[in-house]
Amino acid sequence: MRRADRLFQIVQHLRGGRLVTAHKLAGWLEVSERTIYRDIADLQSTGVPIDGEAGVGYMMREGFDLPPLMFTRDEIVALVAGARMVRAFGGVTMARAAEEALVKIGAVLPDSEKDRIARTEIHAPMYVVNDASRAAIDVIERAIEKRQVLAIDYRDEAGRGSMRNCRPLGLWFWGKVWTLIAWCELRDDFRTFRIDRIASVIPGDTFRPERGKQLADFYRRAEMSERTGANMPRAFPTSSAS
Repeated sequence: MRRADRLFQIVQHLRGGRLVTAHKLAGWLEVSERTIYRDIADLQSTGVPIDGEAGVGYMMREGFDLPPLMFTRDEIVALVAGARMVRAFGGVTMARAAEEALVKIGAVLPDSEKDRIARTEIHAPMYVVNDASRAAIDVIERAIEKRQVLAIDYRDEAGRGSMRNCRPLGLWFWGKVWTLIAWCELRDDFRTFRIDRIASVIPGDTFRPERGKQLADFYRRAEMSERTGANMPRAFPTSSAS
């Protein structure tokens, strides 16, 4: 690890007002405690507000912002590729944020690094996800964050419609298809809904998480189902909620 990267990692570990010992930092960064003491002294000498002492621990006062960061070639490729994927396949808000992120990344890089962005030949096809699905993704993503019950008008594979009230728990992306993982109030069980088959989605009242009806419970059941072969609501892009 480059020393500059190590100094950055030390600052990150000390964020949030946590008291962290040099021993722990040394273990995380795979260096000696002596190296950590020297690095912290250098950070303090440059004005980074780190408090503490050897043998007790260190913490950083709130309100400190890092200057624009330098990225390695691999980091730039990963950031650009990820942003382009979100721009191509995400919701409207996600796509706009990804575009803005690419602009901001380019703004803090020197010209030589900007050239790397231009030479990153990893692209995602645009407009694979239709406008209606993009809008639905935004509504669902916000409802997941706010824990709002969703009223959805859903169409199965044959085009038959049904109205569902569900608790949105998570979004899965399968390459070209997004699915919503939810607790379906109608079926009193987990269900997955293809976003491209949702005719309309309306957020409603908020809900409180309940044991047995959360995303972690869905994952546990899915894992158990794989081990035992028991039935589990299918979570594949070709599935339809029943």
